[in-house]
Amino acid sequence: MVDVAGVPVLLTFAVWARRHVDRDEWDAARAGQPRAEMSLDDLDDLDHAEFEFAIRDLLRRDGLTAERVGGANDDVCDVRAVDLDSRIWAVQCKHRRDGTKGEAIDVRVVRELKGTASEVHKATFAMVVTNGRFTRNAVLSAKRLGVHLVGRDVLTQWASGRSLWELLERVPTPLRHPADGRRAAAQVGPLAATSIPGLPGDRGDYDRRG
Repeated sequence: MVDVAGVPVLLTFAVWARRHVDRDEWDAARAGQPRAEMSLDDLDDLDHAEFEFAIRDLLRRDGLTAERVGGANDDVCDVRAVDLDSRIWAVQCKHRRDGTKGEAIDVRVVRELKGTASEVHKATFAMVVTNGRFTRNAVLSAKRLGVHLVGRDVLTQWASGRSLWELLERVPTPLRHPADGRRAAAQVGPLAATSIPGLPGDRGDYDRRG
């Protein structure tokens, strides 16, 4: 006789185990090291889960601690990352097999991520990444809500080796150096010391060489 009460527990364990097997397989195939560069063709050929791991690896390459958390109960966060200044990133990944010919990412995705990023994930930054495209309303809403959008063009540059800090507006480079984790030898003025990361005007307040 099947213990009905235990079925949810078994299902939860099965999902957890599958998620860890997927991660281990992905890491084993790449010797556990994030690739310095990825081609857009490579990204297009991935499935949804693999795309999330690829974005995780790009974040790691740029010096963040990142983990894939995508799943049925991810609260609209496929990858959670923490940069060297302890700023939390909530990242939603949207893979399109047909690239820009696929369905555009609409405003609903932006609003859902904004709704959970700070409240649920305690994130400083919210970001949607796709190898496809966004609707006009999604772009307008993202600007108003402070959600960063990485579409196909920006993803191409990011995957080819440029750092995230070079590509996103209003996101200051962490003051810690990604090579060794120590504080960069930047002299931060009074304005920078009191400004809030992520707000307009902050970009020039930090030493972007860090």
